[in-house]
Amino acid sequence: MNLNYQDLKNRFGESIHKDEKLSKYNWFNLGGNAELFFKPKSLEELKSFIKYLKKFNIKINIIGAGSNLLIRDGGIKEVTIKLGSKFSYLNLIDENTIEVGAATLDRKIADFALQNSLSGLEFLSCIPGTIGGGVIMNSGCYGYDISKIVKSVKFIDKDGEIREMPSSGIKFFYRGSSFNPELIIVSVQLIGKKNKQTDIEKKQLEFIERKKISQPSQIKTCGSTFKNPTEKKAWKLIKDTGCHIMTVGKAKISEKHCNFFINEGGAKSSEIEELINKVKKKVFEKTGIDLELEIKIIGQK
Repeated sequence: MNLNYQDLKNRFGESIHKDEKLSKYNWFNLGGNAELFFKPKSLEELKSFIKYLKKFNIKINIIGAGSNLLIRDGGIKEVTIKLGSKFSYLNLIDENTIEVGAATLDRKIADFALQNSLSGLEFLSCIPGTIGGGVIMNSGCYGYDISKIVKSVKFIDKDGEIREMPSSGIKFFYRGSSFNPELIIVSVQLIGKKNKQTDIEKKQLEFIERKKISQPSQIKTCGSTFKNPTEKKAWKLIKDTGCHIMTVGKAKISEKHCNFFINEGGAKSSEIEELINKVKKKVFEKTGIDLELEIKIIGQK
């Protein structure tokens, strides 16, 4: 990398850091350091940074809440960007439309929708991430997903310019989308339907209770590890093939939900990844089904 760190520091001050510890930015609490870590204080600063990087052949990695991210022990080379609090906001555009910053937590969006009597967004109360990452991976649960509520996406392109794309310009599919992950989402417009607050709250609480009963909480995990294959459940395949009792070092599988992999404390990223690969291999050998990851694994081994 030919970037001059001192020049970056002179230009962007406290927004840029070297060798930033990434374990504090993901739910597994794992992973090495970021070679360069940028947390912009404003949209203009982010645009300026992308324009500055344009002359270098630099890979940019964008991380959100880290709720479905496994960062390898060797950390992330080149540049990592995390959008901070200035990119977390909620505005009511009209009676059916909310504009939210990309770093806004999904559960906050659900609560805001409830306050403004908008239904259709209740499921977001059970998605442990930010809306920016949610668009890219088309997050969802209980028969609902992001694709059903997105109106448009505002993003910064590789030239540092702001663009907007309607949802019709994005192809959404199960736990994924055609949106280029190298583009940086800065805000999203979401659509709901007017409804009674009591009805919305009832539905939201039902979802939250359903999640509480079926999924582990207060542990170091990144949610569902594998996508559900067509007409199958990943957790059931893991349990039926005897993989649920597998461990690697301090990496194990939740007793409450077999598709949740856990850092018991003191695990390495490599142990989580090895456990993932062991499960994937055994399920394929026993059933012929090749489980596909829902979590994202990035960085150097």
